[in-house]
Amino acid sequence: MKKIGLASDHAGYPLKEQVKEWLKEMGYDFVDFGTNSTESCNYPEFAHALANAIENGELTTGIAICGTGNGINMTLNHHTAIRSALCWMPEIAALARQHNDANVMVMPGRFIATDSAKECVTTFLNTAFEGGRHQARIDAIPVK
Repeated sequence: MKKIGLASDHAGYPLKEQVKEWLKEMGYDFVDFGTNSTESCNYPEFAHALANAIENGELTTGIAICGTGNGINMTLNHHTAIRSALCWMPEIAALARQHNDANVMVMPGRFIATDSAKECVTTFLNTAFEGGRHQARIDAIPVK
C-alpha cells in the first residue's frame, strides 16, 4: 500500500484531518508529520519533516497545507528532492503531475472549498507524469 506524507500548520490542520479520511476511503495509508491542533505553530518544522522523509526514500509523495499554501510550499521547495506545487483546483493538480512531476501537493487551507480540495487530492494521486519534453524542463531546474 502506498503511503502519503502529510504536513500542515494550524491553519491547515482542519483540512488535513479531512484529507486523512479521504485517503482512508481511497485505500491509502499515510504518515502525519503534524501539526496536531489548531494552536498556532510554525509551518517549516512540519514541512521539513515531510521533505526529509521523501529525500530519505521513506515516502515518494506528500500533501501539505497551510493558510495560503505559500509558506509551506516555499519551505518544501528548498529541499533538493522536492517538487512541490500549490494547487487550488483539480486542473492545476493534474498539470502539476503531468508537466512538473510534482511529488508534493500543497493546498491553501483558508482559501479552498472542501469539494475542490477533495478533487485536487484525487486528481493529484491518480495522475501520472507525461515525461517527454517535460522531463527536459525538470532537468533544467537547478539542484542546490
